[in-house]
Amino acid sequence: MVRYRLDNTQDSPNIKPWSAFKFPDFRLLWISGLSSSVTMQIRLLGFGVWLYQETGSGVQLGLLGLVQLAVQMPATLFGGAFADQFDRKRLISITQCFSFFLISFATALLITDELKPWHIYSMVAVLGVTSTMGGPARSAITANVVPTSHLMHAVTSNTATYQISSILTPLLFSLAYKLFGLPAVFMIGIIFSVPASLIPLLIKTKYGVDGKNKSSEGSMISRLWEGFTFVRTHPILPGLYIMDLGVTVVSFYREIMPLIVDKLFKQGAWAIGPLSAANSLGGVCGSFLVLFLAKYRSKGMLVLYATGIYSLLLFGFGSIQFLNTHPIFLLLIGGVIISGLGATDAIGMTTRQTTVQLTTPDHMRGRAVSFHSFCAMAANNIGTFEVGFMSDRIGAGNTMLLGGTVSICVVLLVWRLISGLRNYRYP
Repeated sequence: MVRYRLDNTQDSPNIKPWSAFKFPDFRLLWISGLSSSVTMQIRLLGFGVWLYQETGSGVQLGLLGLVQLAVQMPATLFGGAFADQFDRKRLISITQCFSFFLISFATALLITDELKPWHIYSMVAVLGVTSTMGGPARSAITANVVPTSHLMHAVTSNTATYQISSILTPLLFSLAYKLFGLPAVFMIGIIFSVPASLIPLLIKTKYGVDGKNKSSEGSMISRLWEGFTFVRTHPILPGLYIMDLGVTVVSFYREIMPLIVDKLFKQGAWAIGPLSAANSLGGVCGSFLVLFLAKYRSKGMLVLYATGIYSLLLFGFGSIQFLNTHPIFLLLIGGVIISGLGATDAIGMTTRQTTVQLTTPDHMRGRAVSFHSFCAMAANNIGTFEVGFMSDRIGAGNTMLLGGTVSICVVLLVWRLISGLRNYRYP
C-alpha cells in the first residue's frame, strides 16, 4: 500500500474551501491566472472559428493540435527548468506579454482582411511556446504564496477558477461574436492580456523558497534528467500520467468544438459557447468534489473511478448521432453529457496537480510540474489531431464511440498492471 505525505503538512479541519484567498499574494496570482485563462481561451476559440470558417476542414483545424504539440513539448520541459532557476514572477510576466502583442497583430490583420491560415498557425506556434514556458512557473509559485496547510485549497481554487473562466469565456465569445463579430472577440483577448502580463510583478513570495534563490548546478540537460528521474521513481505520478495519455489521445474534443457542433449537433458557431460552458461547469463541480473528498483516502481509486465514468460517458456522447429529435433538445442532452465529461476529467486533473505540489520539494517543483504539463500537452495535442482526423473519416459520433472503447481498455489495464496507483492512499 502506497502512502505519500510531507512531514510539514498540517491537518487543518477548519480550513474553508475558499481560505486561500485570505492571502494577498495568492489573490494577485489568482487575478493574473484568471486574466491569462480568459486570454488563452478567447484566442483558441477565435483562432479556431476563423480557421474553420475560412477552410471548412476538420483536418486543418486538427492541425492546430500538431502545431502546438511540436512547439510545446520541448518548451514545457525547459520552462520547468527555468522556473527552478529564474525569477518566477518575471518569467510569467514576460511570457504573457507575447499574447498582448500577437493578438493585437492578429486583430489588425483581421480588420484589414489580410489574415491568412499561415498567420494563425505561426501565432499559435509562438504563443504555444511562450504560454508553455510560463506555465510551470505559475504552478510552482503557488506553493510560495500560501502555507502548506492551504496548498490543496489553493491548487483546487486555481483549477476551479480555470473551469469557471471556461464557462464564462465561451459565453462571452458567443455574445461578442453574435453582436459584433470576430474582431470584437480578438479585442477581448487584448484587454485581458494586460493584467495577465503586469500583475505577476506585484507578487511577493513569502512561503517556501522561491526558485530564483535556489542555486543551479549542472547543465540544463542534467537538470532535466534529474527532474525526469524524480518523476519516474515517484510512486504515484507515472500511473496517473499513463492513464491520462491513453484516454485523452482518443477523446480530446474541446479544441475542435467548431467541428463537433457542426457535424454532431448540426448547429452554427453560436452553439460553441453553451456547450463549452457546460464542459467547464462540470469541471468546476469536479474540482470542488475533490476538495470535499479530501478525507477520502483511496485517492488512486478515486481517479480510476472518475476516468472509468468519463470513458462510459464518451459512449453517450457518440450515441447522440442516433437520436432523431429537436436540435435544441439534442443540445440539452449534449450539454448534460459534456458536463459529466468535464467533472470526471477535473477530478483526475486536480488530483494530479495537488499530488505534484504536495510531494515535490521547491527546488524540484518547476521540473515536476513541467513533466506533468508535458504529458498533458502531448495527450491534448495528439488528441486534437486524432479526433479531428477521425471525425473527418468516420464521423464525430463514431469517433467518440471509438474513444470510449479504447478508454475503457486503458483504465482496466492501468488498474490491473499499476499497483502503485491502485493502492495509493493519502493522507
